[in-house]
Amino acid sequence: MFHGYLPMIVAGLGVTLSVASVSLLVACVFGLMGAVAKQSASPFLRGVANAYTTVVRSLPDLLLMLGVFYGGQILLNRLADARGWGYIEINPFAAGTLTLGFVFGAYLTETFRGAILAVPRGQIEAGYACGLTRLQVLTSITLPQMIRHAIPGFTNNWLVLVKATALISVVGLQDMMFKAKQASDATREPFTYYLAVAGLYLLVTSVSLLLLRLLGLVIAADEDLVWSRVLEPAETMPGAVAV
Repeated sequence: MFHGYLPMIVAGLGVTLSVASVSLLVACVFGLMGAVAKQSASPFLRGVANAYTTVVRSLPDLLLMLGVFYGGQILLNRLADARGWGYIEINPFAAGTLTLGFVFGAYLTETFRGAILAVPRGQIEAGYACGLTRLQVLTSITLPQMIRHAIPGFTNNWLVLVKATALISVVGLQDMMFKAKQASDATREPFTYYLAVAGLYLLVTSVSLLLLRLLGLVIAADEDLVWSRVLEPAETMPGAVAV
């Protein structure tokens, strides 16, 4: 039925998962920075974060990927020529992961921002009352508390990101879609191979949903640990009153 091409497509699954995982890490970095910037007292940082989320979410993912891969390569080589360097070629894996991470960082910015706003203001003020610095409040109260609120939006973005990895095949990265196209061109049976890829994507998203739901339950069950971390510094401070 698959004429021996199924193992090749399954091997492409590893590339797809690698791209999705690395892109997610990049997106989380951009998302956290964007969310913190949007909550900043600096008008400049808020303006940059708002421009980032507005522009990126308004442009097609494929357009951004092609722009980074081809436009970035042209720009780098012009700079290289000006400095007398050799030809620079952008790695398709790097271009794909950075572009997807940059794009989905804009979506995660809004997810993380909403999660931060969901943290009760009284808990943050209690942290300041215990003598914590702004950074300690962020790392000990805000970020641990926001995770529980961010899980639903994070799950949705991850599922969309996994599906968006199919776009990287246009820059020559040999993921599942690239392998399926090779098999369909060789056998003239595109439906068979694209249906197999659809089944693999469904498997990945189903397992992801299950794991993220379990993660949400674990985080909700361990919520009391956040307060133990908040109160711990107060107990070590002379004259501090525990709340």
